[in-house]
Amino acid sequence: MKRKSILAVGLAMLFSFTTMAQKFALIDMEYILKNIPAYEMTNEQLSQLSKKWESEISALEQEAQNMYKSYQADMVFLSAEMKTKREEAVVKKELEARELKRQYFGTEGELFQKRASLMKPIHDEIYEAVKEIATDKGYQVILDRASAMSIIFSSPQIDISDEVLVKLGYSK
Repeated sequence: MKRKSILAVGLAMLFSFTTMAQKFALIDMEYILKNIPAYEMTNEQLSQLSKKWESEISALEQEAQNMYKSYQADMVFLSAEMKTKREEAVVKKELEARELKRQYFGTEGELFQKRASLMKPIHDEIYEAVKEIATDKGYQVILDRASAMSIIFSSPQIDISDEVLVKLGYSK
């Protein structure tokens, strides 16, 4: 009798664990993005824009530096009033360069906004593909291996990155 009740409890527990089992998978967002040509083109476009802005800022900084060197060379010949004006001009140019840097590269700068606007459609497309695969295959959870720092090891059998690329039309 005891044996039967222990067996029944054991089977009930085993059955309850199997019904609670969830299907999950992993994707590697970095891998997926590297295999999407639009992402590479967008990165190149952002890189070009960044270089253009950096050279613009560098020119302003160089201009401020030249103004300062000129001021130092002429300092002995300048009146107190002229020294003040030249110092203010140098400081103004340096502030202009800093403000432009913040405007382009700050946390809410133009580069940040441009990156967000260009990357959003790509990320949305990937999200929709992952969502479709999850619905079709019954996955309850899909984790991104690239951003999940706590994943130490995962079996390649649960990585569906190539499947996502195929769904997006980029066969591997």
